[in-house]
Amino acid sequence: LSAFGERNQRGKDLALADVNAVGIGGRELRIQVEDSESNAQPGVSAAQKLVNQAGGPFIIGAVGSGVSLAIYESVIQGTDVVQLSQNSTGLGLTQYPDLLRISPSGRSQSLALTNIVADDGHDSVAVTWVNNNYGQSLADAFIGNFDGEVAFQSPHNQEQSSYANLISQMGNSGADAWVFVAYQEGFTTMVNEIYSGGYEPALYGADSVRGESVLENTPDGSMNGMKIVTPSAPVNQENYQQFAARFQDEYDKEPTSWAAFAYDCVITAALSIHAADEFSGSALRAVVRDVTRPEGEEVTSYEAAAEILADGGGASDIDYQGVSGPIDLDENGDPRGFLQVLEVQDHSYVGVDFISG
Repeated sequence: LSAFGERNQRGKDLALADVNAVGIGGRELRIQVEDSESNAQPGVSAAQKLVNQAGGPFIIGAVGSGVSLAIYESVIQGTDVVQLSQNSTGLGLTQYPDLLRISPSGRSQSLALTNIVADDGHDSVAVTWVNNNYGQSLADAFIGNFDGEVAFQSPHNQEQSSYANLISQMGNSGADAWVFVAYQEGFTTMVNEIYSGGYEPALYGADSVRGESVLENTPDGSMNGMKIVTPSAPVNQENYQQFAARFQDEYDKEPTSWAAFAYDCVITAALSIHAADEFSGSALRAVVRDVTRPEGEEVTSYEAAAEILADGGGASDIDYQGVSGPIDLDENGDPRGFLQVLEVQDHSYVGVDFISG
């Protein structure tokens, strides 16, 4: 998930600059970064360093759902530390109300995928998913809600050198639509083996299959017509457009929704610190949901929200509308969100529809 990490860092850095241009009651925000390596044990070790050694009361992360859950269960649960994941979409996180997240639950992705596959006229599917919490939960939701025949279903491991046997089994299933909940590196290998094997199924995927590295390392035409459902920022919203323009100027790249989620994680953390009675986990936990809820005055920047807080307002007096859209964390720690449907056309990702979360 290194591509996600790079995007996260860039969104984080832009948010940190915005916060420190204004300050938090005369103070600056500092963020210490550790690498989870997209695996549970390194993630837990990184979180222990942040919480136990650095004394951080607010943890942003992780990207992978299984890693976020491992961190919560091993480090956060039973403490006052706030955990807010920027990118985890696994359905199982909803069962842990104190494990907060900015990106919407993958349940909405799965339901959207079932509808799209059915609307495209397919009544038989083959499904494969990466063998972890993220993949299993999204695949279960898809399979449980698909009204047609699931002709083949199987997990796969990350970073195999070949998936030829899996692809052969999907081909032998007779399914005319193939659904992938996979990571970019593994999916790239799968696409090459689908193409070299002469298979021509209708391809569908969850957000994690999308990436420039996939396009760069697969033949032109190998994915044409593939549809992918991904969490999306509201690209027509003014504060998102301002964020996107700054991102483009700074990095010479367009941002992804993942960078927007990371940006909003930092802003939410900073607003919580500004609104809290003290810089402690218990004080931050008491206000973190309130700074994005609709009861307050709508604001679309840290600066505007900080002005309200500096004038004596409290957490419930502001409703931060993120660059990733309205957040409104619910009782399960889940946000509202947007989804975008992408289609691969001429070996490029093209947006073809939006779905409100």
